[in-house]
Amino acid sequence: MVGRELGGRALSGLWRGAIAAHVAANLAAMALFFMALFLLPTSSPAQVHSLVAPQSVTAPAAGPATGSPGATIVAPTPPAPPAPPAAPPLAQAAPAVPAGQVLLAVAARYGQNSAPISAGLIWRVYAAKPDAPGNFRLIKEDRGAAPTFMLPPGNYVVHASLGLASAAKTIQLRADTVREVFDIPAGGIRLEGRVGDVRIPLGQITFEIFTGSQFNASERRPIAQNVQTGDVVLLPEGTYYIVSNYGDGNSVVRSDVHIDPGKLTDIVVTHRAAIITLKLVNNPSGEALANTQWTVSTPGGDVIKESIGAFPRLVLAEGDYHIIARNEGRTYQRDFKVITGVDREVEVLTR
Repeated sequence: MVGRELGGRALSGLWRGAIAAHVAANLAAMALFFMALFLLPTSSPAQVHSLVAPQSVTAPAAGPATGSPGATIVAPTPPAPPAPPAAPPLAQAAPAVPAGQVLLAVAARYGQNSAPISAGLIWRVYAAKPDAPGNFRLIKEDRGAAPTFMLPPGNYVVHASLGLASAAKTIQLRADTVREVFDIPAGGIRLEGRVGDVRIPLGQITFEIFTGSQFNASERRPIAQNVQTGDVVLLPEGTYYIVSNYGDGNSVVRSDVHIDPGKLTDIVVTHRAAIITLKLVNNPSGEALANTQWTVSTPGGDVIKESIGAFPRLVLAEGDYHIIARNEGRTYQRDFKVITGVDREVEVLTR
């Protein structure tokens, strides 16, 4: 019994010692963990983004920030070494120029004391002397707003275009950087057509643009054709007249307009017309007869439109008209009236 009690006490003592040692080891490991946690750096990007207010990120990092709740956890950044003196802006902006080359910097504006032109320009640099009569060699081309050309010294012709407007200069390049500003007094025009308050759909109306006024009797060719609704046409400053063709009939409107430099002018052309569909029928509201030949004319006999088909569709200006329909060797006629904005079918009866 005594031996058993001594053995039990010894075993119990051994267990208590082992447990105490295990607890002490765990306490030491936990102490080391917390010491490492507090000694680790806290300026990782993830912590900065999650805890530092935005203003502390952009503020100078000469010391701990004080303007935001989480700024104090950002480790101070040592001051940066002094920066070298800044070079003049021109020296920084100008590219390195090889020997025997000259920089030509160009820009354009809508006129003296006007805004610069920021888009839509095409620059071309030509040799000053033609290789053949009327043939000037193209040397460089650029579509930037204010490009810089690197060229050998000499004489050049520089041409700048903005839509249908342009300007040109003869420029002499020597050993220095040359800057030239071109004045292009140009504006834009944007067109659309309407019948009453209804906008004419895209594809049903086209525009032509001529120089001068419509009251000028001299013959001129259009400077822009087949202009669609919403297209922007860039033109030199001046007076122009617009010819608007709605459909393929006789709905044509002429309008004068003045273009101002640096401005976009919106023009709405109003047509007094309607869409008419023709039908040759045996009975009212009956089926249209195929292979019918149509002639639409004014009451005075001026032919407006000729077509073939069962359902010809045409746009006619407001007014009175006469129809002739021919089918299988027979001729049928009728007068009708077009009212602005009233699209309808016009039937011609075979009896």
